[in-house]
Amino acid sequence: MVNVKDIEIKNIDHLGIVAGIIDSIGLVEIINDLIGQEPGEKVSAGHVVKAMILNGLGMVSQPLYMFPNFFENIACEHLIGTGVKAEYLNDDKLGRVMDKLFLKGLDTIFLAISLVVVKIFDISLKRSHLDSSSFHVHGEYKYSLPT
Repeated sequence: MVNVKDIEIKNIDHLGIVAGIIDSIGLVEIINDLIGQEPGEKVSAGHVVKAMILNGLGMVSQPLYMFPNFFENIACEHLIGTGVKAEYLNDDKLGRVMDKLFLKGLDTIFLAISLVVVKIFDISLKRSHLDSSSFHVHGEYKYSLPT
């Protein structure tokens, strides 16, 4: 018989679906291949990026030093990866990973992930759509009105 005191309950909410999609894409592995891993690190860059995505869907507008607090009552190992604990996701680690991502080039990383997503989900590239409403122009322009 299971003792109720031995049961630990952790939340996953909607984050389980998102974590599953991240896993199906292989995002952690893509990031780790591009950024690399350092010997002895407790959590990889790919796992940190996965944690940042999950955090962005639940605890926005918080300073980085509060980041581990988001994962204290969430099934961190289940959602992010085996052996990943909330305290490993501190602001120093996040900062180092973001620096590495920037140095690698965000365009390069986005392209690598996009190509994998297109292949895995069999997305047709025959047509593309562009939302031009997000473009804007600044400055003074000489123009003449038609007469």
